[in-house]
Amino acid sequence: MQQSLFDMLGSEYDYLKTKESDDWNWTFNDYPKEKNGLKVFSCFACGGGSTMGYKLAGYDVIGDIEIDKRMNDIYLTNHHPKHNFVMDIRDFNNLPNEQIPKELFELDILDGSPPCTTFSMAGKREKTWGKKKKFREGQKEQTLDDLSFVFIDTVNKLRPKFVVMENVEGLMKGNAWKYVQNIYKHFNNIGYSVNHWLLKGEYMGVPQRRHRVFFVATRLDIDLKKLDLSFNYAPITFEKVKSVDGCPEVTETLKELIKYAKFGDRNLENACYKTRGKSSFFNYSFVYDNQVCPTITAHCNNIRWDNKCHLSKQDIISISTFPQDFNFLSENVDNVAYVCGMSVPPVMIKRVAEKIKVLLQNVEVKDG
Repeated sequence: MQQSLFDMLGSEYDYLKTKESDDWNWTFNDYPKEKNGLKVFSCFACGGGSTMGYKLAGYDVIGDIEIDKRMNDIYLTNHHPKHNFVMDIRDFNNLPNEQIPKELFELDILDGSPPCTTFSMAGKREKTWGKKKKFREGQKEQTLDDLSFVFIDTVNKLRPKFVVMENVEGLMKGNAWKYVQNIYKHFNNIGYSVNHWLLKGEYMGVPQRRHRVFFVATRLDIDLKKLDLSFNYAPITFEKVKSVDGCPEVTETLKELIKYAKFGDRNLENACYKTRGKSSFFNYSFVYDNQVCPTITAHCNNIRWDNKCHLSKQDIISISTFPQDFNFLSENVDNVAYVCGMSVPPVMIKRVAEKIKVLLQNVEVKDG
């Protein structure tokens, strides 16, 4: 095995060394037998990507909030939460404190992944900000771009030691940067210090180019050392995780376009331009064996270059670092893609949770 220059450095340079990882391939039996004593509550729980990440790091995830009943059924089936709230987080915030279990006011971490459709670079972005609409997230008419601030209201209600809030990379771009500034302001106004990181799944042992913005906030009375969220895992290419069969065929329209695609094309946009004279089909990304898979979205239009078919159900599960025995309640590949695409990859959260765990286990609360 070839030795890297960084392998010859001292332990203080460990963060520079590339780490190999295969924990994308796991089952529920791989949860640690002993918990670390730290409690988490998950908001916008979805399929439980965050929940599974914390559990893999040894945390006790004691409950969740999820607005979508169908998604909540999947969550209940796989995670068996002690406290489950099927409701809009706005309604949760309006509950009298007496109706909320006491241990939710004693949390180590409050976790939340506010739905991010309106900030996605692939969507209409600014055109949907501030407007009520029936989004798929929850199947009810609501605004999504203010949910980060609604979540911060939840933080203020429960007052956890630590807060982890993640969102799409698009939150860092264009006019959305104003939202980041307001997020800082809202956290500061309720007595929390906050920092944010743009984390990339391909450097965290996730076989997917999943880029997410993580905000980590700390209650001001907590004496905490600086958090290091640098990661240097070796990229996992598609050939290491791909399935042998079970890949759904593409439509006849896509088959015709693929004929005009060249090896190395990022997606079908160039083929569409050649045949139709316009740019379209850019959401249909190619997945190459020797590269890390592009982001898995809720619609998952990705096309395998090797067999010119869509990703299989097994491909999507492995790329998303979901457990191999996860129960999706429906094995339809579109359903699997939706659950995985809407959830943060468990291994991504596991990495963050492991870094935070070291700090929380030595935390001190300041007097006054």
